[in-house]
Amino acid sequence: MLSILIIYCALLGLIVGSFLNVVIYRVPRHLSIVRPRSTCPRCSEPIAPRDNIPVLSWLILRGHCRNCGEPISPRYPLIELTTAILFAGTAARVGYRADLPALLVLVAGLVALGLIDGEFLILPKRIVYVVLALQVVTLVGTALDHGQWHRLAVAVLVSAIWFVFFFTMNAVSPRALGFGDVRLSLVLGLGLGWLGVGYAILGFFVANFAGVVIGIALIATKRMNRRQPIPYGVFLALGTYVAIFAGPELLAPFQNLQWHF
Repeated sequence: MLSILIIYCALLGLIVGSFLNVVIYRVPRHLSIVRPRSTCPRCSEPIAPRDNIPVLSWLILRGHCRNCGEPISPRYPLIELTTAILFAGTAARVGYRADLPALLVLVAGLVALGLIDGEFLILPKRIVYVVLALQVVTLVGTALDHGQWHRLAVAVLVSAIWFVFFFTMNAVSPRALGFGDVRLSLVLGLGLGWLGVGYAILGFFVANFAGVVIGIALIATKRMNRRQPIPYGVFLALGTYVAIFAGPELLAPFQNLQWHF
């Protein structure tokens, strides 16, 4: 039943979201994501396993460290919940399809990359390359099991086109588009290209439209100036999510062009 898959993916999303919290905090600070164990930033007491249950532990502790009472940011359970919702939504959208793992990898990777870019204005290659490698493995595995070589070829072609375009934009204006976005283009081109050319176009359009609208709004309200860089990775992630979750409906008027999901 689809409901069982959705529940399973939601629970998996909670666990992955907990891991993403570690990635989001440590990778931009050039720390290991393996060691040491997570500790309270105030008392340095290691967080016990019972206090590391996604969302539930935060609620039981009422958002405070068990040892010293230091407040724990609600950001942590929010990231876990967001990942769970995205995983459940992806499962609801695609069902028991062989490419579900590849889409979950993409969705999870963009949670980490989008939040890091929003805070630090960087897209760490350590994360980008891991997500890309996992996508390649899962999509090639899907193609091997189900003979979807045409889909894989389209995905690789779209990824290459995105990379060339972003690489050119970076060469023309490095301040406008960082090389982290160039690397990320390989990931997004591959993931959206697998879904279909229309989804890649839609994701790119939504990303840029949202970036322009929000950028103009921030400049108009004097929260940023025109020379400030924007976290383009955030908008690329947004465009990708829109393409995955609303692509079939948004592309329906163009169904004669044979977009596929």
